[in-house]
Amino acid sequence: MAGKRTAPKLVDWQAAEDAPRRQNSRNLFELAYEKIEGLIINCELRPGSRLSIQELQNLSGFSRTPVHQAVGRLADDTLIVVHPRHGLEIAPIDLTRDRTLLRLRGDLERFVIQLATERSQSTHRNQMLHMSRVLRERRETLTVDAFNVLDRRIDKLILSAAAEPFLEHTLRPLHTIFRRIGWIHHTQLSATGGLAAAIDCHLAILDTVANRHEDRAVKATNNLITFVESMFEAIEREVDPSLLDASLAPLI
Repeated sequence: MAGKRTAPKLVDWQAAEDAPRRQNSRNLFELAYEKIEGLIINCELRPGSRLSIQELQNLSGFSRTPVHQAVGRLADDTLIVVHPRHGLEIAPIDLTRDRTLLRLRGDLERFVIQLATERSQSTHRNQMLHMSRVLRERRETLTVDAFNVLDRRIDKLILSAAAEPFLEHTLRPLHTIFRRIGWIHHTQLSATGGLAAAIDCHLAILDTVANRHEDRAVKATNNLITFVESMFEAIEREVDPSLLDASLAPLI
């Protein structure tokens, strides 16, 4: 007796055609987010300034849909304030709030570093050591903007090694908030000593995590948080408040 013939499996051609389109849309969203985030970090989008979605499209070079999606995430990150029917506001820098958030970041970073030290694979450690070499080689020539690009890659690498996706969503906006603080510190203050201290803090973290020295990695993380905390007093003392909130009139 002949076996029962199995009906041929139907291919969902529409789903197959839509998959690359969805992936492309996702890529555009991520690219738009990173572009706008960068404009916020380097204060091309001034803290406290107002603009429309159309103006943000023009500045970022992306179309309406990915910009809308990016604005939604940045609003969730508390980096953009959406005023219905009145456009967008780039979140002003509130130094008191940011100091409180730095305590939260410190607790989360210590946990992430512990996980990364425990869970990192050989591929992660290889990349960390490569990042460390790049920082050492470019130590004297790095600009703030170039350093921030490397800093983003270091953060992603550490989070990848920690292997806990929830932490990425929690730490991402905190990293952006403090990159903007760092950008102001290094570009608006004359007596910062350059990027040497920031580079040394990151080198210590990369080297200790790559070599799986957990206690030393946590100590290096504490040193980084202390370094970031030291920026606040100088910014409070020397930076014109209108640079932290564009709605305020310049003092000079």
